[in-house]
Amino acid sequence: MSAIRQHLIDPEVCIRCNTCEENCPIDGAITHNEDNYVVNVELCNYCMNCVAPCPTGAIDHWRMVSTPYSLEEQFEWDELPDETEVATTESGLANASHEALEDEANEILDVAHQGQQGKVLPPFSAAHPFINIYTRENPAIATVAGNYRITSEDSESDIHHIVLDFGTTAFPVLEGQSIGVIPPGKDARGKAHNVRLYSVASPRDGERPNHNNLSLTVKRVVFEEDGVVKKGVGSNYVCDLKKGDQVQVTGAFGSTFLMPNHPEANIMMICTGTGSAPFRAMTERRRRKRQPGDKGKMMLFFGARTKGDLPYFGPLNKLPDSLIRKELCFSREADQPKEYVQDRILKCADDVAAWLKDDQTFIYLCGLKGMELGVEEAFAKTCRDHGLDWPALRNKMRESGRYHVETY
Repeated sequence: MSAIRQHLIDPEVCIRCNTCEENCPIDGAITHNEDNYVVNVELCNYCMNCVAPCPTGAIDHWRMVSTPYSLEEQFEWDELPDETEVATTESGLANASHEALEDEANEILDVAHQGQQGKVLPPFSAAHPFINIYTRENPAIATVAGNYRITSEDSESDIHHIVLDFGTTAFPVLEGQSIGVIPPGKDARGKAHNVRLYSVASPRDGERPNHNNLSLTVKRVVFEEDGVVKKGVGSNYVCDLKKGDQVQVTGAFGSTFLMPNHPEANIMMICTGTGSAPFRAMTERRRRKRQPGDKGKMMLFFGARTKGDLPYFGPLNKLPDSLIRKELCFSREADQPKEYVQDRILKCADDVAAWLKDDQTFIYLCGLKGMELGVEEAFAKTCRDHGLDWPALRNKMRESGRYHVETY
């Protein structure tokens, strides 16, 4: 029997954020149950699209095996099995042949890791991010300093702004990174709850400047299943936190969806709902750091059903136009035509095209998965109408760390 290099996901490190499954181009190659995310050895073609976007590195594990681990085995894992010596034939192939198999597998992976398949680089001027300093086994402990609802009281969208204080515990984060929150207790099967991932909504020097704290933007999830109303475990835990409560935190996560530091950078941000969190962080960072004569501009396309559903609506409107251009779009506002972010991009096509032609432009999408296709189509049409090739431009921007997408 021959040996293969099998792609596996470490269940101890994985935070179940679904990034790998979303980025996999092969339907069914990555799948999940209530416990684990797993790789189907029969479908995986080592394209590596899933590796770079993974915020924790859980996806990047490989084992030489003579008999591949089945999906059923992987679904039951609490940790990866120990490394085992592979017998490559029933009679025991020579060590040299086994080493040759290992070398061949490593060479394939080295080439794949070096390629740009699915990999987006961070902006060249982004600060160095710290990753995975705190884990489930060794979390940081934060104290809730504030919890505020930031959508209108009559809105069905209950979104909260939560401030976490880390006291004397160092917890460095950058704009665009995320943290993990560990909900207390266990699920119906007696297992500890999975870590929930949330984008940081404050700049690197804190929600309050030079204080060791950060903020999150979290929407309470309530849904109906089989006629029964259910509440999302993580979101309801976070939205119900009281001042003084202590929270277990992991991370930070994310090494590419980062803010450019150079003041010449033009930052175009496109979001819905809680996808605004990283953009609040970037905008506040730019506001605090900008100097007279800085050339970089900011433009925000922000979509919601109504003004009451749009988080930070009041504070956002108070930001000066000299800092950020605000394009707010509403799909259910009374006495207004339905409009989505892609519609507003097309209305602003001349200005958007000018930004796309500028090598100092960095584009970020964050929010619901459903907006991604519409935004892509809007960029494609804008480019066609202005003599640009969107697929080629998008690839060039990705390769230079200037086009970033985080949707869910």
